[in-house]
Amino acid sequence: MGVVPFPIPSKATQVGFERLELNRILDLYGRMVAAGHWRDYAIDLGKDAAVFAAFRRAAERPEFRIEKRPALRNKQGMWALIGEGGAVVKRGHDLGPVLAPVERRLMKLVEN
Repeated sequence: MGVVPFPIPSKATQVGFERLELNRILDLYGRMVAAGHWRDYAIDLGKDAAVFAAFRRAAERPEFRIEKRPALRNKQGMWALIGEGGAVVKRGHDLGPVLAPVERRLMKLVEN
């Protein structure tokens, strides 16, 4: 039996997180879980965006969504932090500064 080539789509059909990006997000998630604030998460890899949603409880809207939209890379930045009500909390070209509001919240949780 011969080798069957794996089909490679000509265009990317799904947006995903790179390993370093996901490591950074999961590190923050783990620290928020350790602080007792977050209890669940979900990842949605779609055609236009990759979304990481963090929940305080499983049966509610996410407290924060971290979105990666490569189509916005050359505009306001492909990263966005979306709050529970759907408002954009922070947007930018780099993941670190976009996660800063959550990092600050974590510092407050740890201090208390």
